[in-house]
Amino acid sequence: MRKTRDYDAELKALGDKARAIKAKKVQQLGELVIATGADALDLDILAGALLAAVESSSADEREAWRAKGAAFFQGRGRKTGQRAGGNGEGAKQTGAGEA
Repeated sequence: MRKTRDYDAELKALGDKARAIKAKKVQQLGELVIATGADALDLDILAGALLAAVESSSADEREAWRAKGAAFFQGRGRKTGQRAGGNGEGAKQTGAGEA
């Protein structure tokens, strides 16, 4: 005879997993705000800057922000090369290929 599935338990497990993922995302966003120094900004200014970024339709502006963000993460990868592992090496290879 076939074992019946406990749909309630499966839904609860999925809900718990979704909550954990959301909590991790919120934590990472908070860490990003702190790492960039944006935590020193007034909340209204930070919210306004984020809203302007979301509302921006300029591809050039978005590309400039993307490049600046990528440079920020590559710089952090080099500083914490021991902890970051692959990120530190990837940043060095990218830098060596460009030079």
